[in-house]
Amino acid sequence: MMELYRETNFAISRLITRQYSTSFSLGILAFQPSFRAPIYSIYGFVRYADEIVDTFHEYDKSTLLEEFRRDTYLALERGISLNPVLDCFVQTVSRFGIERDLIDAFLDSMAMDLDQVTYAKESYQTYIYGSAEVVGLMCLRVFCAEKPGLYDELKEGARALGAAFQKVNFLRDLKDDYQNRGRTYFPNLNLGLQLDERSKREIEEDIEEDFRCAYDAIRRLPKGARIGVLTAYRFYRNLFRKIQRSSSEQILQERIRISNAEKAALLCYSVLEHRLS
Repeated sequence: MMELYRETNFAISRLITRQYSTSFSLGILAFQPSFRAPIYSIYGFVRYADEIVDTFHEYDKSTLLEEFRRDTYLALERGISLNPVLDCFVQTVSRFGIERDLIDAFLDSMAMDLDQVTYAKESYQTYIYGSAEVVGLMCLRVFCAEKPGLYDELKEGARALGAAFQKVNFLRDLKDDYQNRGRTYFPNLNLGLQLDERSKREIEEDIEEDFRCAYDAIRRLPKGARIGVLTAYRFYRNLFRKIQRSSSEQILQERIRISNAEKAALLCYSVLEHRLS
């Protein structure tokens, strides 16, 4: 019956991923089957922690996050949890050797969201590492399970991809983060949200460099992971291109999106390209 318990928990993380992110759900479907459940479990874990700090405004978020952190460490110690999201996450951590310091850094970044509303360059880099780069590293541990030496070769690219995704999210959600959460992440902006074209270009150049570094690593991923990661890369690359074509005023007034039809087309393109190559 333990097998049924674990299968049910992984199914819950899969549902969470599908409910919250069309982009990642489509990308995960392109992975070889053995990679899907572990990646769902990582997404479920990071999504629920993020929900605490971004959504639960009517509750004591600090206490809830501290309880989530405590329950995470307890689950890691015991190897089991009655929280299905934590249970399947710790199975993945144990199976693939995901380092404790990556989990610590992630939860520390989530705690930064409770109090910090503006970021200097150093705190911004710390936040990006903990909230996004370590997630890329967790996933890379899964992808390189059968080729552990490849992890060290590709980890800078995995960090860059996580950073690119997060920075694109920051640009896309600039208006919402400021109006609903009182936050601005980019160090060259203030709470007045004065995003001029020069500041926008500086941010975009930084993201371009992250995407360039990430693409080199994606091409070297194990075959079973490559299409899925490439698909997610293309989703965000297309979203980023739309943001680049938008004015700073437009970004402050609306949330730039790509449609589900575009996402499906990009998935098909990635699969076709992979087969032809």
